[in-house]
Amino acid sequence: MPECVLVADDDRAVREAVERALELEGYDVVTAGDGVEALVLARRESFSALVLDVMMPHIDGVAVCRVLRADGDRTPVLMLTARAGIPDRANGLDAGADDYLPKPFEVPELLARLRALLRRAVLTASPASPAEKNEEGDEGEEGSRSGDVLRMASLRISPGTRRAWWGAAELRLTRTEFDLLELLVRDEGLVLEHAAIYRSVWGPDAGVDAKNLAGYIGYLRRKLTDAGAPDLIRTVRGVGYAARRP
Repeated sequence: MPECVLVADDDRAVREAVERALELEGYDVVTAGDGVEALVLARRESFSALVLDVMMPHIDGVAVCRVLRADGDRTPVLMLTARAGIPDRANGLDAGADDYLPKPFEVPELLARLRALLRRAVLTASPASPAEKNEEGDEGEEGSRSGDVLRMASLRISPGTRRAWWGAAELRLTRTEFDLLELLVRDEGLVLEHAAIYRSVWGPDAGVDAKNLAGYIGYLRRKLTDAGAPDLIRTVRGVGYAARRP
């Protein structure tokens, strides 16, 4: 069955253009003209992904995403925004969005980002095995796994349940932040180049944007710091990033 995508934008021209582009790619598309309608539809129907404009009347896209995440809805969310500043992007990502695309945008990039979100959703949709559910246990050696729970110092990551903790504090991570942290910890000590990170986290169709990646790293560092963790993510200028114990 074709993937079904909800597109919410109060700009009719943008909404209809995105709808046509997605339908030509074989998606089923449902549209909404404001945040209230988008929220009602998202709660009533099941979608493979949501494409939400940030600036919408009544309820904006960020608020829609925040409410759905509070409801436990983990549907991938791609934000469309005319506000390209770091604080605005951070606001949407902190609300639970998985990716963002500044306006004006090119349709091929929109399609590529959506494909990347859907691929990652498929990869993480399978139920966790009993071993993956074993989130407790003794601290392992550097880079080791116990019951498929990744461990680094007091950091624990359960790929099967997509949850992470620093000590007893659970980290509230977006889908992209979780994928990025999991990748770095799996390759603890190795310096991962920007292009390699993009291929692993966003998929082969995503372009390399060092500023975009740096923004996600910043959000991830802040959440780790808020949980009491030391600086675990090291920047290797001009190359990439590595997860290393202090």
